[in-house]
Amino acid sequence: MSVSRRPGRFNPATQINPSLNRAARTGQPTEDERLLRSPRIGRAQPSDFTHTDPWRVFRIMGEFVEGFDALATVGPAVSIFGSARVGEDDPTYAQARALGRELARAGFAVITGGGPGIMEAANRGAQEGGGWSIGCAIELPEEQETNQYLDLAINFRFFFVRKTMFVKYAEAFVCFPGGFGTLDELFEALTLVQTRKIDNFPIILFGSAYWRGLVDWIKNQTLANGLIAPPDLKLLIITDSVEQVVKLVTDCYSQRCWEAHELSEAPGPNHATSARPSSTHGE
Repeated sequence: MSVSRRPGRFNPATQINPSLNRAARTGQPTEDERLLRSPRIGRAQPSDFTHTDPWRVFRIMGEFVEGFDALATVGPAVSIFGSARVGEDDPTYAQARALGRELARAGFAVITGGGPGIMEAANRGAQEGGGWSIGCAIELPEEQETNQYLDLAINFRFFFVRKTMFVKYAEAFVCFPGGFGTLDELFEALTLVQTRKIDNFPIILFGSAYWRGLVDWIKNQTLANGLIAPPDLKLLIITDSVEQVVKLVTDCYSQRCWEAHELSEAPGPNHATSARPSSTHGE
């Protein structure tokens, strides 16, 4: 893991990240791949894992320590997720950029995965708004680059360490249209809040045209079949408004989360004041 702090502002381009791309450059498996690989007969020595896994624990500990040290003084922040495949000409890029800018003006740092697309847009907006722009990048099998709008760049080898940072230092999650990575962060946050592992904070889906089908499926399948409880829908808010996101985040940060619940997907006009999201048998 490596941490880099950058004092200046940068041009709109990505930058090569040699440390993050070590595995791709050498043709070696990433640390996540090594960790999740089970020992099998036929490899060099079936007992090799007894030597490598204990040492890997120290690497994991080191990533947690470096991540905590790097982010401990950031202050209130919002984690923003979305596709890396979105170009600057896409409307969602402009929306993410505007959101990053307005959140920064409201006093929030912006945390992303540090890559291109929506992540770049949110980081870019945060810098334009005079806020703290943070990227938590992850080592992947293919070589990748980080965007140039980062004041603090942290490189991770292990997904679960990186996920911890997204959650621990966030006052809210905002999910723009994205793929499996965005869905992964979304459902992990929902599970952690539902099971009360973390405080209830806004989980906002930006882009109703993109997210409405998923939320309708949750209502028509998981809720209808009794696999979640009606209050669980209080965890989801869909919007197309940058201004509404900023208000929800600032209000909830000021201990007014009940107002956010009134805008959630929970059924019934008065449901926002009813029972909390279920905390048993969450999966």
